[in-house]
Amino acid sequence: MEVVRIKDFGIGFIGAGKVGFSLGKLFAENGVHVTGYYSRHEGSAAEAANFTGTKCFRDILDLLSESDAVFLTVPDGQISSVFEKLVSYGKDKLNGKMICHCSGAMTSSEAFHCIKEYGASGFSLHPLFPVSDKLTSYRDLKDAFFCIEGDEGYLPFWERLLADLGIRTLKISSSDKVKYHMACATASNLVCAVLNQAVTLFKECGFTESEALGALKPLIVSNIDSVLKKGAENALTGPAERGDADTVRKHLECLNGRDNEEDIKLYASATRQAVAMAQRRHPDRDFTELEKLLINY
Repeated sequence: MEVVRIKDFGIGFIGAGKVGFSLGKLFAENGVHVTGYYSRHEGSAAEAANFTGTKCFRDILDLLSESDAVFLTVPDGQISSVFEKLVSYGKDKLNGKMICHCSGAMTSSEAFHCIKEYGASGFSLHPLFPVSDKLTSYRDLKDAFFCIEGDEGYLPFWERLLADLGIRTLKISSSDKVKYHMACATASNLVCAVLNQAVTLFKECGFTESEALGALKPLIVSNIDSVLKKGAENALTGPAERGDADTVRKHLECLNGRDNEEDIKLYASATRQAVAMAQRRHPDRDFTELEKLLINY
């Protein structure tokens, strides 16, 4: 398979959801040739094609033949089955093609089993970005960091294409993909779980949800900004960082006996992590009382 020049390169999308809309618009607006979209729901493909100024394909084989690379922007659980459908059309249809997905957790080899037998190459290009809206997320997607993995011989091609758009990338080993995705989920989804506990406690103090979010916003934004500037350990403040066992004890007593026992487990687990961070930061400080307090949770 020869590496094609980027200006001659056409990218098609199977699946017309938020990621397909956003990535296709990002590419099209920055001079990358997007051939168009195919979807089981023709209306979705037509909407995506109209949004990106490209073509709506009614036949998946037509999209495949007109595209050098095909992104399977379908739900993670459907990626492999869509690839199997492409395989069913025969080796001659896949030969020389680049097949890509945008899943954070799945490797290219897991998604595209035995892809090299068909003369094609597989890749995963995952943006570290919450693509939440199919019509607006593309505006900020260019500032996202893309983690790329797949056929080593052709990864430089994707690095160059994305770099030409001003996008930062990092190649990752297939063996590290799950660990990488867990880190993303921890920094994004699990933060939502912790903040939800904070909002719930504020509501129990008489705040509405809107008031709670408004009150917490400066604290949250300032803390995240500090983490990004100084690192998590150096940004850590609060009772765990101070070794303040009395305050942590009061917090645990407040959570004891609640209907949802997961609340106290979440608080205790996060506090243990904070204590470990504080110990590394302040090796001369005594955290023994805090450790004893948290040992039973």
